[in-house]
Amino acid sequence: MNAIIQSGGKQLKVKAGDIVEVEKLPVEDGAEVIFDQVLALEGEDGKLNIGTPVVAGAKVVGKVIEVLKAKKVVAFKMKRRKGYRRTHGHRQRYSRVEIIAVNA
Repeated sequence: MNAIIQSGGKQLKVKAGDIVEVEKLPVEDGAEVIFDQVLALEGEDGKLNIGTPVVAGAKVVGKVIEVLKAKKVVAFKMKRRKGYRRTHGHRQRYSRVEIIAVNA
């Protein structure tokens, strides 16, 4: 059973057993999370159930494996012949989640 969930402003296609990376969730490592914003649900028979905007009663259960940081993104600004240079770096945090079950 596949599902399309929304987390952190992004949409992900998941099924039981998948390991996905979502924006950092406010829980500790090993905690269970429930994604209740299920946008679409595909059954075992191949029938697609699309929500308006979410599928009523559908949930996806996952477990947070770890919280990580992405690679550093460097933003460099410069104006030629003026001596103006600015460097700014950012490392996005994200959670690695294992999908345990997709409940209709």
